[in-house]
Amino acid sequence: MKENIQVFDNVLQLIGKTPLIKLNRMTSGFEGEFYAKVEGFNPGHSSKDRIALHIIEEAEKQGILKPGDTIIETTSGNTGFSIAMVSIIKGYECILAVSSKSSADKIDMLKSLGAKVYVCPANVSADDPRSYYQVAKRLHEEIKGSIYINQYFNQLNIDAHYNTTGPEIWTQTDGEITHLIACSGTGGTISGIAKYLKEKNSNIKIIGVDAYGSVLKKYHETKEFDDKEIYPYRIEGLGKNLIPTATDFDLIDKFVKVTDEESAHTAREVSRTEGLFVGYTSGAAMQALKQLNEEGEFKITDKVVVIFPDHGSRYMSKIYSDKWMEEQGFLDNKSTAKIETIEYIK
Repeated sequence: MKENIQVFDNVLQLIGKTPLIKLNRMTSGFEGEFYAKVEGFNPGHSSKDRIALHIIEEAEKQGILKPGDTIIETTSGNTGFSIAMVSIIKGYECILAVSSKSSADKIDMLKSLGAKVYVCPANVSADDPRSYYQVAKRLHEEIKGSIYINQYFNQLNIDAHYNTTGPEIWTQTDGEITHLIACSGTGGTISGIAKYLKEKNSNIKIIGVDAYGSVLKKYHETKEFDDKEIYPYRIEGLGKNLIPTATDFDLIDKFVKVTDEESAHTAREVSRTEGLFVGYTSGAAMQALKQLNEEGEFKITDKVVVIFPDHGSRYMSKIYSDKWMEEQGFLDNKSTAKIETIEYIK
């Protein structure tokens, strides 16, 4: 073999350095320039590759994780996929407690990577023994030689994005970024990027995206947890019914709430107009950008970066299924939004 052959030792070396892509058609007529940080270009098709690799390698360095051990985590799907992928390469067992709200596509992908999956009811309180938080904790207590990643309360979640995603965005925009728009679930992505960018320029505005049915926006504004804000919603990986310590609320300037329906349609619109096949939370982030533009948030000189967290392939049975959209009532008055354009020749 030639010594100068260009090859990666394994798939983990492809994590990070995702592209920044200019949004054109969807932002036509908007004030400012708009760019998407497309995390679907990671090998595991989401931003969660970054935290999975960082947290696991830190555990190895500290001697917490040893060969043959088991990694346990709660996930709406993407983190689980990333952990399962890293576990394969590094030789660990992987057990995942997954919300029942996660798409069938995500759950099937987790199983295909050899992870053992526990599907837990989504619409129960965080302290309910059936919740995916409590199931993961119980499994960790029962299984000898296991570690619990616990992304919602793990500082390394923030550190992963502070060390990688933040510097990438700063370099890619040549330090000219004025706004960051990112969905907030665990809060690691938005907090890590925000920490880095604010250190570079404290005037950069950090805008979080929250779901109706989640407590994050009100907690940010009042510092009070209000369980009356909680009710079922459909978007995965966005919003929370608890307050994650992996969210640094002091670094976030404001939150915007988006609806399930508008986020689903906006994800489809991104795919149709920009040629970027994005997931549900990417649609939510883009919907927030549209709402902010309508509110007059941006000016002509602004350079706005929006995080597209994952790939549309995770949602084929959901937002990219006309049947699912119809079942949710999302196509009732929007028949033109259907994507079924197949004709069968007999």
